[in-house]
Amino acid sequence: MHATSTVHVAEPEVSMPMPPASDRKTFSRAIADIKEGLAARELWTHLGWQDIKQRYRRSVIGPFWITISQGVIALGLGLLYSQLFNTPIQVFLPYLSTGFIIWGFIQGCLSEGMETFIANEGMIKQLPAPLSVYVLRTVWRQTLMLAHNMVVYVVLLIIFFSALDQPYSLGTEPGYPEGACAPDLYCHPGLSWSILLAIPGFILLALSAGWAALLLGIISTRFRDIPQVINSLIQLLFYGTPIVWPVDQLLAGGSRDSVSWALPFIKANPLYHYMQVVRAPLIGQTVGWTSWVVVGGITIVGWGLALVVMRNYRSRVSYWV
Repeated sequence: MHATSTVHVAEPEVSMPMPPASDRKTFSRAIADIKEGLAARELWTHLGWQDIKQRYRRSVIGPFWITISQGVIALGLGLLYSQLFNTPIQVFLPYLSTGFIIWGFIQGCLSEGMETFIANEGMIKQLPAPLSVYVLRTVWRQTLMLAHNMVVYVVLLIIFFSALDQPYSLGTEPGYPEGACAPDLYCHPGLSWSILLAIPGFILLALSAGWAALLLGIISTRFRDIPQVINSLIQLLFYGTPIVWPVDQLLAGGSRDSVSWALPFIKANPLYHYMQVVRAPLIGQTVGWTSWVVVGGITIVGWGLALVVMRNYRSRVSYWV
């Protein structure tokens, strides 16, 4: 008998191809989503305008009810608070009206921004569109409402232009005409070409509204209790922000300078600075460089946080809604 030997030949190793790296959780994909959303301008502008038309469907004057309601509120509260705060109506009414207009934009972007993905649940599940489209839709809708409300500002500017076109004060001093600058009162320079500073101010405000709606929208989609908390905080911030009361009263010579210790806390409120960079140029007041720094810094930091959240949770929003 012959012995047989078995020789094992080593088979060559076959390298398995590595699966391609997913780009679902990268900053490049998050930034691409925003770029694609901006490119889809016709989509979100059309949707935003349709939201306004749908709200006032079958109405004779349509969206201009926004203007009328804003004008009635500004006139009624302006007459009331000008007496309570002993402030000249010809300068206080433009101050109050612009405050309400800008606050309406801020509040709308925050409250509706938190619901932006929840409200668009059907579209998110059926339409393969970037998430940023729904954020842009919300900000654009609020911008249209602000544009309608600005008609009230234009009317007031025409009526009270002579009072705002010169140095004025939001206080009164015995022996001086109402609204006139007095030695013990804080004086504002009046309207000038600095009114154009309201344009970059609003751009910064709109940019911040974008990151706030994106960030809060994703968080609120996951945790449905967040909108209730934020809405309560918005109410608190309204009373802590100089909208219906002039901050001049806390300054030296003001009717409430005894509580001037509260001024640092008021200026620590970010919304105060957002109000200043838009409202102050519109009514002939000076914007401090601190407000520009705070608003610019918050805008940059806010978009950084929004991109981080977008990077990590963008793909989960469609499952959360």
